[in-house]
Amino acid sequence: QVQLVESGGGLVQAGGSLRLSCADSGRTFSFYTMGWFRQAPGKEREFVAVINYSGDNTDYDDSVKGRFTISRDNAKNTMYLQMNSLKPEETAVYYCARSPLGAIDLARTQYQYDYWGQGTQVTVAS
Repeated sequence: QVQLVESGGGLVQAGGSLRLSCADSGRTFSFYTMGWFRQAPGKEREFVAVINYSGDNTDYDDSVKGRFTISRDNAKNTMYLQMNSLKPEETAVYYCARSPLGAIDLARTQYQYDYWGQGTQVTVAS
């Protein structure tokens, strides 16, 4: 059974940092590509970052490159998103998700993911 639980969201000032975590209670975490998405009120869910099963290949949306870092610890069944230099327009609910695809360049839309967490709110104050 796959259950993804995000944590680490909160309120931060513009320019600040947050580290999100995504814990998987199942036993197959290390086999799968994992991703982060975000959804602001009234907007579509958008891709943020993706990481392959072993953690040695990552990809980011251009808007977060150089500021966000995705990583994973397969021994802990946990994925992370370190977010630095946050901007007010990045206020959103952040979701982690699992993709059955092995090629991360194909896993940049929500339709390539089959399991989702409940989301964690990130609010960036100006």
